[in-house]
Amino acid sequence: MAEQEEEVKTFEELGICEQLVDACKTRGWLKPTRIQVEAIPHALEGKDLIGLAQTGSGKTGAFALPILQALLDTPQPFFACVLSPTRELAIQIAEQFSNLGSDIGVRCAVLVGGVDMVQQTLILAKQPHIVVGTPGRLVDHLSNTKGFSLRKLKYLVLDEADRLLNEDFEKSIDEILNVIPRERRTYLFSATMTKKVKKLQRACLRNPVKIEAATKYSTVDSLKQMYLFIPAKYKDFYLVYILTEKSGSTSMVFTRTCEATRLLALILRNLGLKAIPISGQMSQPKRLGALNKFKAGECNILICTDVASRGLDIPSVDTVINYDIPSNSKDYIHRVGRTARAGRSGIAISLVSQYELEWYIQIENLIGKKLDQYPAPEEEVLLLMERVSEAKRLSQMKIKDSDGGRKRKGYGQDEDQEEIDKYLGNRKGKKSNKFKK
Repeated sequence: MAEQEEEVKTFEELGICEQLVDACKTRGWLKPTRIQVEAIPHALEGKDLIGLAQTGSGKTGAFALPILQALLDTPQPFFACVLSPTRELAIQIAEQFSNLGSDIGVRCAVLVGGVDMVQQTLILAKQPHIVVGTPGRLVDHLSNTKGFSLRKLKYLVLDEADRLLNEDFEKSIDEILNVIPRERRTYLFSATMTKKVKKLQRACLRNPVKIEAATKYSTVDSLKQMYLFIPAKYKDFYLVYILTEKSGSTSMVFTRTCEATRLLALILRNLGLKAIPISGQMSQPKRLGALNKFKAGECNILICTDVASRGLDIPSVDTVINYDIPSNSKDYIHRVGRTARAGRSGIAISLVSQYELEWYIQIENLIGKKLDQYPAPEEEVLLLMERVSEAKRLSQMKIKDSDGGRKRKGYGQDEDQEEIDKYLGNRKGKKSNKFKK
């Protein structure tokens, strides 16, 4: 396959039509990535695909371009459906389809939770060519939206398939598979292959071509991976030290809990750093608002749970910090894949306490190499102790005051409402118009 990679230099040579080649150039896609080189020719031949590739390798282009080319040949509404495990990834995939198909009049619909179903119903009434969504909300519309069906669907894509099958989506996916045509093309893409993915492959793909554009669990060569073995009580000090050192960079900080994203964002803002949280407990408009602020460069530190670890293409991320080591070592692959994307360089730093050492060892075994230690002299780090401790005390007081000691359903969902609104530049009560047409 290496020879094929050497020979193929352009999208034209892969068989992509001139209109879409021009769209690729407009997006800055001058040369196909490895997964695109290997997947697109088979897709254009009408074959089902299983694509295993490193996150950030151009998987979306590998399935979007063949689908759009087929749509050009035989245009029809509800031509393709793409399933995603997260709302943010679904929105991003739809944006890529819209951008690539802007000159050919492609219409896309995004069906995700947290957004008014009536608005989505109005978009479906316009007969979009491409539907991108999360499984649960798609099933809601298939069951309840009059006149909407996927009986004439030509293409089904399951993106991040391993996670689709690990988040209680199996029942919804089964329902979707039961109402779409058996005669269709199916593409299954994932960074990792699990037993459940293999089971799904047998259930819904027909004689698929399997493409492995990566080792089983791998990271890109342009990613520098490092660690710090530190006392758990010093984690906040080391985090602030690293972020201060990299003050001119964009960083994503991964935590294990939604509550930790909230606290860390407040601590960092109290220290004058431009940090904003995103987690599954935030309302959808707030999640989108935070993500858009980060992508636009208005704040350069995103504190997040694993809701942001899959598929999101934010090209400017320089640094990923694992504040908490993931208990599932495969999640590490997806977290650090937020940086060093599409040939760019990046750095991932893991803060390891003694309680997380076993998980860290699993990560090293998974990726098959030892990580280098990040240079952070303890005496310099501890100079920050007083400032960081005071910022943490103030942040904890603010959280306690905002909660008012009351038990609330969906803890943290609209935490520190005024603070977040102020930081996002929203007036109190102003609603997001992200999906208004």
